[in-house]
Amino acid sequence: MGSRNGVVFEDFFPAMVEKLGAEGFMKELGNGFRLLMDEEKGVITFQSLKRNSALLGLQGMSDEELMCMLREGDLDGDGALNEMEFCTLMFRLSPGLMESSRELLEEAIVTEF
Repeated sequence: MGSRNGVVFEDFFPAMVEKLGAEGFMKELGNGFRLLMDEEKGVITFQSLKRNSALLGLQGMSDEELMCMLREGDLDGDGALNEMEFCTLMFRLSPGLMESSRELLEEAIVTEF
């Protein structure tokens, strides 16, 4: 188990990839994104993250901690996370996925074509 900004994070992603395969795991990440996104804007905003944080077991996080999560993943600086930014952040938060990301990419490409 690791800790980021005082939040305990246990890395279940490698086990999920092993069980679901690369394509299934990416679909699950997409489902997670849609669960957290603002339906009108199509991105994860501070408000949508705060509203849905209990679904992730993060109901005890402060506004500053939630903003920190958004800033960490916000690659284009628009103050929100699109689906690609969300998936990238999830990979960055998972040491196990970072180690095996090349194999996952290769499996996803082979499955796609």
